[in-house]
Amino acid sequence: MTLVQRWLDAGELDLPLPGSGQTLVRWDKLASLCEIDVVAGRLAEAHTDAVAILAELGGPPVVPGRLWGVWAAESPDASVEVHDRGDLVTLSGTKAWCSGAGLCADALVTARTVTGSRGLYAVDLHGPGVEPLPSNWRNAGMAGSDTRSVRFTAAPAIPVGGPDDYLTRPGFWHGAAGVAACWLGAARAVAAPLYRAVAEATEPGNPYAAAHLGALDAALAAAQALLVSTAAQVDTAPPSGCGEVAARRLRAVVEVAVDEAIGRTARALGPGPLALDAAHAGRVADLSMYVRQSHAEKDLAALGALVAR
Repeated sequence: MTLVQRWLDAGELDLPLPGSGQTLVRWDKLASLCEIDVVAGRLAEAHTDAVAILAELGGPPVVPGRLWGVWAAESPDASVEVHDRGDLVTLSGTKAWCSGAGLCADALVTARTVTGSRGLYAVDLHGPGVEPLPSNWRNAGMAGSDTRSVRFTAAPAIPVGGPDDYLTRPGFWHGAAGVAACWLGAARAVAAPLYRAVAEATEPGNPYAAAHLGALDAALAAAQALLVSTAAQVDTAPPSGCGEVAARRLRAVVEVAVDEAIGRTARALGPGPLALDAAHAGRVADLSMYVRQSHAEKDLAALGALVAR
């Protein structure tokens, strides 16, 4: 049994919904799970995001013990189309970047309708017409997330919300901010060896380690402070309020903290932990891949355009 499945069965993923008044509780829990294990935490975030989406858009009930994924990535060489025949809705095509392809029991899948809109559909992954394809993943980072393409062949599906609701709902940006919480928790785990090294230093063999830690700690503290204020904003905003600016700011600030954690820990401690500490090396590889869900300068440009208005 995978770690994320154990968390699910133990009720660790029963989190408050975004905007419920306990958004910080939700995000702090996601951060703590990623601090324990980056891959399992990333899969946990997807499951809790699916639960929130289903609640927001009036989807089917979540069956206890069944792990959900959210497969919404769009690829120019892989697409899924909807076939609606009244009482029967099916999906056909190939969806790329499906995390938990062989681990999840259910997934929310985006697909194109005949009108060209983007719909969202709940699919039983143990049902007919669902085939995870062989993995072509070549990076050690996030390898345990089982991210690969999935082929759908007339797979039965349940519509969730209306056309384009997945992207236009207020909760889309709440979910985007939740991912930043996961990055922050993983960054803390990557930074832990540097905290220990400075605390345990008995002589000034590396006089710069404390300076690296000071800069890193400031970045982590800034990210946590913005996480707290963003959670409060989500809880007090009107239901129709769009939190795009807040979510993009949070993701940008947390990404800086991630870069500081990876870079300064390596510069302060040298190659030893990366070469000899398997747990640390794995966290660095996982977080380096996970944070690439950010679109880097493209996301910063989008934030800049929004705040300049």
